[in-house]
Amino acid sequence: MHVTVSTHDDTRRLVALAVDDEKPGLDMLKHRLQSNRYIGHIFDAVDASEALRIISAEHPLLAKRRKAGLPAVDVVFADINMPGLTGMEMARVFAALNPAPELVFVSGHGDEAVNAFDLGAVDYVLKPYEQPRIDKAIDRVRAKLRERFGAPQEDRAAPSDDEVIPVELAGTTKLIPRSQVRWVEAQGDYARLYTMDGSSHLVRIPLSQLEERWGKAGFVRIHRSYLVALRLITELRMCQGGYQVVIGNEEKLLPVSRRHTRELKDRLTGNLRS
Repeated sequence: MHVTVSTHDDTRRLVALAVDDEKPGLDMLKHRLQSNRYIGHIFDAVDASEALRIISAEHPLLAKRRKAGLPAVDVVFADINMPGLTGMEMARVFAALNPAPELVFVSGHGDEAVNAFDLGAVDYVLKPYEQPRIDKAIDRVRAKLRERFGAPQEDRAAPSDDEVIPVELAGTTKLIPRSQVRWVEAQGDYARLYTMDGSSHLVRIPLSQLEERWGKAGFVRIHRSYLVALRLITELRMCQGGYQVVIGNEEKLLPVSRRHTRELKDRLTGNLRS
């Protein structure tokens, strides 16, 4: 069983199951889900049989949710054309659960859309898709879950806690939400913010100050030069020179210093146990 964890409190973030028999498609789907601030945990499966095993598994998080009267996962994002049980057949099994997870189909073809919505799917996303389309689907899932179970804690909070960083560029001030920052690199008394859209921005804020301000928002120091959004770490890898973290779909590797390795492991495993 594979699970990607976020540093965010599980009671305030969604638990998702991503199902796709093609690795590139599954990796892309996981990356898009990880990039959404409302997703806390992502389980993944390569076919319907594995997905059904995950739903019924005695994983501590899933067992805790079932005991609380919640579906094992909040939402299943599934491809339709898979070997063995198709996504549609799998969805019929999920729909019969009580309580049932929400369903979002992700497919390269639109010919099953009517059947998908007849099964109660919240959305039907056509491949290829970009981040805004997945974000829209997640918004629909959250709205449906609010109807069924009430507003989560974060929706009841009055102000947004997403800090905005002003960046000066050629006489123009651009506002960068903290939720769009993937990692930060120290550059002397400055810090460079690397964001979801692939760009970077230099700000006159020391890395140590951002570490203090953003620690409770899910950022962790992994090296004297790097601060990373823990929810975007997909792997902690042992290499010849020490540990490295993988950000996203192996698109970025960052070193982990020996000094910060233990804290990083504790943060990762701590979220898995919660």
